[in-house]
Amino acid sequence: MKIPEYFGCMVFDDREMKLRLPVEAYERMRKTIEDGRSLDISLANIVAEAMKDWAVERGATHFTHWFQPMTGVTAEKHDAFINPTSDGGVLLEFSGKELVSGESDASSFPSGGLRATFEARGYTAWDPTSYAFIKEKTLCIPTAFCSYGGEALDKKTPLLRSMEALNRQTMRVLKLFGNEDVTSTKACVGPEQEYFLIDRAMFEKRCDLIYTGRTLFGAKPPKRQELSDHYYGIIKPRVAAYMEEVDRELWKLGVSAKTEHNEAAPAQHELAPIFTKTNIACDHNQLTMEVMQRVAKKHGMICLLHEKPFANVSGSGKHNNWSIQTNTGVNLFKPGDTPAENAQFLLFLCAVIQAVDDYADLLRLSVASPSNDHRLGSHEAPPAVVSIFLGTELEEILDAIEKDVPYNAQAQEPLRLGVHTLPKLPRDNTDRNRTSPFAFTGNKFEFRMLGSSDSIACTNIMLNTAVAESLRLYADELEAAEDFDTALHALIRRTVSEHKRIIFSGNGYDEAWVKEATEVRGLPNYPSTPDCVPELTAEKNLALFAQHKIYTPVEAASRRDVILDNYCKVIHIEALTMIDMVRRDILPAISRFSGKLAESGRVKHEFCAIANIDYEFDTVAKLSELAYSIMQQTDLLDKTLEELGGEKDIIALAHAYRARVFAAMEKLRTFVDEAETLTDTADWPYPTYGDLMFSVK
Repeated sequence: MKIPEYFGCMVFDDREMKLRLPVEAYERMRKTIEDGRSLDISLANIVAEAMKDWAVERGATHFTHWFQPMTGVTAEKHDAFINPTSDGGVLLEFSGKELVSGESDASSFPSGGLRATFEARGYTAWDPTSYAFIKEKTLCIPTAFCSYGGEALDKKTPLLRSMEALNRQTMRVLKLFGNEDVTSTKACVGPEQEYFLIDRAMFEKRCDLIYTGRTLFGAKPPKRQELSDHYYGIIKPRVAAYMEEVDRELWKLGVSAKTEHNEAAPAQHELAPIFTKTNIACDHNQLTMEVMQRVAKKHGMICLLHEKPFANVSGSGKHNNWSIQTNTGVNLFKPGDTPAENAQFLLFLCAVIQAVDDYADLLRLSVASPSNDHRLGSHEAPPAVVSIFLGTELEEILDAIEKDVPYNAQAQEPLRLGVHTLPKLPRDNTDRNRTSPFAFTGNKFEFRMLGSSDSIACTNIMLNTAVAESLRLYADELEAAEDFDTALHALIRRTVSEHKRIIFSGNGYDEAWVKEATEVRGLPNYPSTPDCVPELTAEKNLALFAQHKIYTPVEAASRRDVILDNYCKVIHIEALTMIDMVRRDILPAISRFSGKLAESGRVKHEFCAIANIDYEFDTVAKLSELAYSIMQQTDLLDKTLEELGGEKDIIALAHAYRARVFAAMEKLRTFVDEAETLTDTADWPYPTYGDLMFSVK
């Protein structure tokens, strides 16, 4: 079957609705999707019946409300379509009520205190803007998830709120520029997904990978990515077969998987989709991660989504390519051909610059996790200091506007909006800066800080909301202006002057930049998750959320506590895994190998008077010293975990896990990794880094 014939075959999309719904019902459904109108029960019943018939024809036996709780993964509870009849048989039924809403146990999901065990009721509500799909013989209905009291318990609800906030403020600004044909706008995202593939047999021999998704111990192999021979290299047959099946399964689900290649590190790869509406992109990315992991097992491999599964090797990110599109097909970050179009482009560009400067803390915390802390600031990820890269030409244009001077040597007059046309800016008018957290790449912004395992929801909530606030301020000012062109020029000029500190085109990895950013420019620097997440409930951020109806103070506090609680639990599990590995496997292995060496040295000395036994006895001495250090450090780590058991303040606890537990784990690792380099491979209890990263042929 050809790709166009089966693409989206497992999705109840517009094609299926048009085919299966009565004309009137279809038109009402389109209005619901496009205009956000409410769905009445009569229409819901018609849609539910058609959706059930379509799903059953494709082998579905159950349905589920598919939602995204604050766990970072998806959740689902399956119900069969069957209902008993009086004669002992069954009918296949699916009502509008079952389609539109469902009920779930809200207390069993992370809620940051919003729900207690005795307050268990939660509700799921259909998001009709994201099409239903069939997965593993189950009809999956994308939904939002909220508590009995109406508080958002998921990632999708605030994402939808942020999209509406951005649309509302964008429309105000567009009307000022005379865009009467535009009726709506949407934020669009294309998230690039990086991942590792390792052999399943090797994975199953590493309990740290099984429990935590990353290697807690592992000495450097002789070869890593120094030769850059893996990046964009020939895809191995086993990996190519895997990618082919991933593409096929994603295409059936309507996910536009587009680009795939080898990434920088051995065993690392990337998959990138075509841009789509943000909430749909979020759904699709969750599906992508699930499909990649499921298909990998069929091919005898494991797909690792952890940001840093291997120390001293490039980690995995998820570059969030973001833009705003009008319903007429105009990309608002693409320069135009007329002065008015260019002025509009510059205003939206300034809105992003101001948003990133004003709310850098929110963008930083939107990517915060214990796994991403390993990656940020390394040589495959941007630093924890947020900045914007625009490229030379745009920087020069903004500089000319700010200084009220000609843009280039040939110009005779200052560059004034509404009078002058900007130079032609081709699509790729900027270079790529891989060290920049937030880079303008021609007609979109690429936010590179997001981690590979994380949902894209939080990042886009913060980005949408921050830009909506900039646009709100601009609309308020320009709507009240007597002379629009004069006010517009003054506004852009002032914005550039006040927020240019966030623009940086140099090397983000340079330590001098971090010093300049914090000490000279006054930009915030949050090195770790405990440093930035408390900012979620800072006064200015709560005011932002309230202004655009994204989070109530209670909802914001709950998310702060969920993230920090997860941070502590992840590190706690990693520490316990380390302790278990050391005591049950690593120390016995060192002792076993040391005993063999000691016996070998004794025999050589006994039977050969001139035998040189320096290797045996020196190695035994080194291993003995390392084993003692490992034992002591393990006991210290164990004791530290016990001491933190009584801490109740989640912020203080997170800082303690970072300062004490994580630090103790890192020190323990140095001893163990050195011991690995001295121990016979046959005696070492786990596959090495070389085994793991070069196991897939």
